[in-house]
Amino acid sequence: MSKSYTIDDDYNYSRLDKWFKNEIINLPHSLLEKLLRQNKVKVNKKKTKSSYRLQKGDLIEVYDISKLKPVGKKERIKYIPKKKEVGTYDDYVIEDNENFIIINKPAGIPVQSGTKSFKNIIDILKNSKYFENSKPFIVHRLDKETSGVLIIAKNRKYAQLFTSLFRIRKIHKTYLAIVYGKVDKFIKVMKDDLIYYENNKKIFQKAVSNIKIIKSNEGYSYLELNPITGRKHQLRKQLLKIGSPIIGDDKYFLNNSKRIKTKNLMLHAYKIKFMINKIQYNFKAKYPKLFEDFLNKNI
Repeated sequence: MSKSYTIDDDYNYSRLDKWFKNEIINLPHSLLEKLLRQNKVKVNKKKTKSSYRLQKGDLIEVYDISKLKPVGKKERIKYIPKKKEVGTYDDYVIEDNENFIIINKPAGIPVQSGTKSFKNIIDILKNSKYFENSKPFIVHRLDKETSGVLIIAKNRKYAQLFTSLFRIRKIHKTYLAIVYGKVDKFIKVMKDDLIYYENNKKIFQKAVSNIKIIKSNEGYSYLELNPITGRKHQLRKQLLKIGSPIIGDDKYFLNNSKRIKTKNLMLHAYKIKFMINKIQYNFKAKYPKLFEDFLNKNI
């Protein structure tokens, strides 16, 4: 005996395995693959792959899986903000419409909770008036220490749209950074093979960023940066590689006595632009006062 499900807008263009784990039962991927091979999960009466991209209206049949047990997920403890805290986010909102919100993320708070952090942007915003009839979908991230432009979708359709635009590099971001040292004016592009580790395996990923010097002196440089690729900690790693790490970076820095003691990372996501349905969107986020004060005092 089977149960039937029809795909709606929420899962249009989502992978079959993602839909199955979210809506039916969270199984190990190998077991789901086995069910698909055994024809216990069909799409439109046909055998298919776990990577199949669902379309609105697809009919999914799931045969008896009542004896299977789900994989236990670690329960994420939600942060419950106070009303006053939720209200302060009005000052950070740059754009708010039915499909997405754009905020000027403050430094020092992560986008979502993690093993080392509890208070987070998503849990605060989901309790705000901006998500009364929807829920927030993360489409990209900024480091906890980084301030600036952050997009949060209000529905799955736009979450998938933004994810696709990021993947094909149709969303263009501009960062501002204050770094140590006088950056060589002849460096226009930073190209690197950045190293990552996955299950103790070393992985190289190409990283490309454009760099422009706005102002500089012997001590510091004020830069405009355009990451072409989207690697984790890309700008922070690349600036360290050219010998000019970002001020306030406690993860990527040079061991010398000139380091300034500050908890503030001088990296700000300043602008973002993209096009949807032939409409061009451009948004800017003013940098924090601490960033501005350091500029005025030192460069």
